[in-house]
Amino acid sequence: MQQREPEASIREAQAQALASLPFDDVDDFAAAERGFLGTLDDPKIRNDKGDVVWDASTYDFIQGDAPETVHPSLWRQSTLVAKHGLFEVVEGLYQVRGLDLSVMSFIEGDTGVVIVDSLISKETGAAALELYRRHRGDRPVTAVIFTHSHIDHFGGVLGFVSEDDVTSGRVQILAPEGFLEHSVAENVYAGVAMGRRAGYMFGAALARGPRGAVGAGLGQTTSTGEATILTPSLDVTTTGEKHTIDGVEFEFQMAPGTEAPSEMHFYIPRYRALCMAENATHTLHNLLTLRGAVVRDPHVWSQYLTEAIERFGGETEVVFASHHWPTWGNAEINRFLRIQRDLYGYLHDQTLRLLNQGYNGAEIAEMIQLPPALEASWSTHGYYGSVSHDVKAIYQRYMGWFDGNPARLWPHPPKPLAERYVAAIGGLDRVVEIAQEAFDGGDFRWAATLLDHAVFTDADHAAARALYADTLEQLAYGAENGTWRNFYLSGATELREGNFGTPTATNAPLIVAQLTPEQLFDAVAIRVDGPKAWDLSLAIDVTVSDLGRSFHLSLDNGVLIYVEREPDASTPLGLTLTKPRLIRLAGGDTESEGIEVRGDIGVLEQLLGVLDQGDPAFEIVLP
Repeated sequence: MQQREPEASIREAQAQALASLPFDDVDDFAAAERGFLGTLDDPKIRNDKGDVVWDASTYDFIQGDAPETVHPSLWRQSTLVAKHGLFEVVEGLYQVRGLDLSVMSFIEGDTGVVIVDSLISKETGAAALELYRRHRGDRPVTAVIFTHSHIDHFGGVLGFVSEDDVTSGRVQILAPEGFLEHSVAENVYAGVAMGRRAGYMFGAALARGPRGAVGAGLGQTTSTGEATILTPSLDVTTTGEKHTIDGVEFEFQMAPGTEAPSEMHFYIPRYRALCMAENATHTLHNLLTLRGAVVRDPHVWSQYLTEAIERFGGETEVVFASHHWPTWGNAEINRFLRIQRDLYGYLHDQTLRLLNQGYNGAEIAEMIQLPPALEASWSTHGYYGSVSHDVKAIYQRYMGWFDGNPARLWPHPPKPLAERYVAAIGGLDRVVEIAQEAFDGGDFRWAATLLDHAVFTDADHAAARALYADTLEQLAYGAENGTWRNFYLSGATELREGNFGTPTATNAPLIVAQLTPEQLFDAVAIRVDGPKAWDLSLAIDVTVSDLGRSFHLSLDNGVLIYVEREPDASTPLGLTLTKPRLIRLAGGDTESEGIEVRGDIGVLEQLLGVLDQGDPAFEIVLP
């Protein structure tokens, strides 16, 4: 379907941004180019079947001045992030950037190389190491450091390290305390819903171009290869903890509850280099990612940045992170870290100040403006997070979903609410008429609100869908935030072309395989259809033979409970199986061998009969 040109109000807003923002500050471009050594001969990275899982060339169109269909600030950020290849940070420290959403770093030791983070897919991870070795020699991998528990920092590890490498001691894997628990839980418990929304957030189904996906601010998008994981061989638990790896000393700083629930920074005295994981990048980050997650804590985020400045700020000569380009020079590093620290501290404190004056999250989000000194730094702009949705996240963290107004305590859910609004306004055609007036007047936010109610009243109303898609498109053109742009354009795409589902796979088998028995039982419990199970009372003993552990499971009142204890002969059903077979059983495989059964197998059939599957194609912009 034909896309519209940007409306006059969008063109005017883009011109105003171009005139008001400090585009004469081009230091970031020099920093993003610094130390460039080369890139892939073929920008397409393929899996074993020949399918392309990453193609850096699809962003080659991002050059020159911003088109009117992209906010000029976002275009600037995307130009910087789209640069791909191997870069020397300092002699002995290198980064591969632009081959996935995240960055992979290489720290040279006495005999080999320590890799920091491993991208999302094993294919992109392998390609990054190959590019490094082409320029720096065939150095063996001696260790891998996972800075935190998000998939774009561990998913590619099996592209260059095997499980045998780790168990044999040839390769050490270091991660912050709680890494494995949080990394697998986030990708399983709410994985289906997060995956569906991540398709919107990263523009996975969008064509790339000036009217489509131009990036997500933190990186361009996510690769689509095989996500993997390995269990750490060393958990880092304490700030100040030091480890010497391949002759290189690392001093660690714990930073849990910041950008990830399990996260850490580290300093390398040999290179006077500080790694800030994902807590100091060249954007305002998310406090609540649009794909969904637990709300992050900007207060401790700010405090850990202060601690990093105090511990390492006096001697650091380069700071690098898990995304974007480094910052060099002690004075500039301290300025950058203080700005990032003040950014999260300001949002936290000012939201709480206004919250305590009685304003709700939506109101505060419209009220807060960053101080001029922060606003003047490109690194505070909302390319990935935004002041608007970060402030609402802070409000949610402290106050929850309810804003205190009793009229909003028990509203109708979206569809019946929409039907009532549409009826009160005078019917669907009248709603679309008012929305058109708002659209023509440049009030796209109001038009979107009206049209949301219209399509939730009648999802097949052609005029409402068409105008709604046009409206979301205009909001996308004007968005400085890359993920907002992707959300708007994804919504427009589904209104015009239908539901695109979840373009990338969720619940990668190698990640699911790392679930503990407790996590696996939790994952089953959240699939129980409560009403269907109200009248069931079931009990099963499960012995996980390869772990030497046994559990008693009971289902009553629609709740699956487990406790670790030895099997009891009085339990109606007992199962003995390995953990891999238990994982397959939870996935519905009741037929293949590998299960020792004692008692009534019908109990298991009853349990499996009340389990729901998630829907990776649930509607978002339609009811």
